[in-house]
Amino acid sequence: MKTPATVSALDTLGRVRLSPHFMMREFLYSEVANFHGMSNIPDDPDLAIMVGTRLCHDLLEPLHRTFGRVIVRSAFRSCAVNAFCNAQQKAGKSGYSCAANEANYAGHIWDRRDANGHAGATASIVIPWFADRFENGADWRSLAWWIHDHLPYSEMFFFPKYAAFNLTWHERPTRRIDSYISPKGCLTKPGMDNHDGSHADWYAGFPSPAT
Repeated sequence: MKTPATVSALDTLGRVRLSPHFMMREFLYSEVANFHGMSNIPDDPDLAIMVGTRLCHDLLEPLHRTFGRVIVRSAFRSCAVNAFCNAQQKAGKSGYSCAANEANYAGHIWDRRDANGHAGATASIVIPWFADRFENGADWRSLAWWIHDHLPYSEMFFFPKYAAFNLTWHERPTRRIDSYISPKGCLTKPGMDNHDGSHADWYAGFPSPAT
């Protein structure tokens, strides 16, 4: 598929059904692009569709089946949008939070492979089922450990508002969890004592993975 050059072509891309409950359109929205009148369209739609399909089938659909609705806050970023956002962040402007393009290849920038030639995709999501519990005192680590024990994620990064988190699918998963919520920093990564084995005590009362 070529980069959409008309409204009709962009509409066709937006209608691509990545999985039973997710279409490409909801992953293309960007507040930065919308506010500044920028294009947030993949240069390589086929690669973006491929990694988006894996993100949805392997991670978002299992979450949807188990916990109900999954809200996508931010997902695909074009190189131009991400670079602009990163420049604004470096300039100290509030409301912008983007790593450099190279750090976001195979992450939020779905249509570029990383330095090792691997593909991946990141979406920042909220799970309302858990957000309500988080607002009432639930520990963010309970959801993190549930996903760690049940799904083939690559990276997670949690944020304080609604316990939103970046969730990454990657061809070579790193299996790492970080957070801006206390306790901040790295919760686990390969080589840490807590990485392997079951963490079921953390998520007692959670639903079992829906098939």
